[in-house]
Amino acid sequence: MKKMILWAVVMLLTLPAILQAQEAYPSYIQVTGRAEKEIVPDEFYLSITINERDSKGKISVESQQREMVATLKKLGVNIEKQLKVANLSSEFFRKNSSVAMAQYQLLLNSATEVARVWQALDGLGISNVSIQRVSHSKIEEYKAQVRTEAMRNARQSAEELATAVGQRVGKCFYIYDSNSNLMPVTYNTFAVRNAKAMDRVETVTDEPLDFKTIKLQYNVQTKFVLE
Repeated sequence: MKKMILWAVVMLLTLPAILQAQEAYPSYIQVTGRAEKEIVPDEFYLSITINERDSKGKISVESQQREMVATLKKLGVNIEKQLKVANLSSEFFRKNSSVAMAQYQLLLNSATEVARVWQALDGLGISNVSIQRVSHSKIEEYKAQVRTEAMRNARQSAEELATAVGQRVGKCFYIYDSNSNLMPVTYNTFAVRNAKAMDRVETVTDEPLDFKTIKLQYNVQTKFVLE
């Protein structure tokens, strides 16, 4: 009973607003605009972990780090800008001056670079390498483009439907942006054309990893006046 009374009160309060909207726009069309865009990633964030345990303590983390930095420089990596220390562990200290484990984040700009770096690090005995995420240097710009395109598509759809019934589309009086933070569609972080190819030097060097494109999708709900 209380619920019915509450519902009646709500209807009484909202009815004037509904009637006013109907009087202002007695005839309107509601459509959803959609847009999407696929882009090739140009930012690849790799996680690299050097652990002294992997060599059973025979090679220190410091030595592996020096070899890694030297190798990356030979491959054209800007160490200061592209390589960051993510974590240092002191849980398994043997000496006060030694680090048992170190984790790094490396930013690369193409799938070909990823393959070459992976191969080079594997040659150094550093096999704990994974891809954290991929992105694009202009991702925010592309997001704005997709959003704008979704709105344009909404108006185009409204005009096509209105024309079918002999009417015209007027101003847009309602826009609902249901995508507060447009995020790209995700996928497996380490997609390769052939997993066995990672064991063949010539294939890894000559053929880039087969990463999927980043897909941006956007939906916007709109209402237009019919004239």
